[in-house]
Amino acid sequence: MSHWLIYALGFAAQLLFFSRTLVQWFQSERAGKVVSPILYWQFSLLAAVLMFTYGILRNDLAIAAGQLLTYAVYVRNLQFKGAWRSMPLLLRLLFLALPVAVIAWVAWQPQILWEQLLQNEDIPGFWLWWGLLAQVVFTFRFVFQWMVSERKKTSELPLGFWLISACGSLMILAYALFRKDPVLLASHSLGIFLYLRNIRLHLAQKKAS
Repeated sequence: MSHWLIYALGFAAQLLFFSRTLVQWFQSERAGKVVSPILYWQFSLLAAVLMFTYGILRNDLAIAAGQLLTYAVYVRNLQFKGAWRSMPLLLRLLFLALPVAVIAWVAWQPQILWEQLLQNEDIPGFWLWWGLLAQVVFTFRFVFQWMVSERKKTSELPLGFWLISACGSLMILAYALFRKDPVLLASHSLGIFLYLRNIRLHLAQKKAS
């Protein structure tokens, strides 16, 4: 596949990721507090599919792994919102089948994972592990969000979510600079400002209460 088509796929995914944050930010500004819109999670799920595909086509394990780790959290938040069952059955089945298909593919041909992703000559060992660590940190924000939401039985985006987002995003920016990856550079350069804005909204809300 052409490099331009691969980058177009990555930018489409990041456009969805950025759009979800814009939707969340606009609704939060209107409400005067941090909110968790349904569109945020719907955009997240679709973008994860595109970004995972981009990571595979770029032979970049750090990118691909990060998307699979958050997949279930997106679905769970849509369940909290009562929006999962309202989606067409075929679409839900396709979303659920994707991670199963990927795991089966890797299990069937483990040499592909090793040769194309773990032994990518374009990514030295240090940066491969840095990229993976950055994705783990960035992904942990959704694990944290899921734990808080499960405890409260409602979909929330707590302060810790935005603090972890900012930290992970800065780490990914460093990785993107090394990789000269325009997709990651564009998305995380813009995203960091929205994460900081949500942190400020949280702090203002706590101060007011």
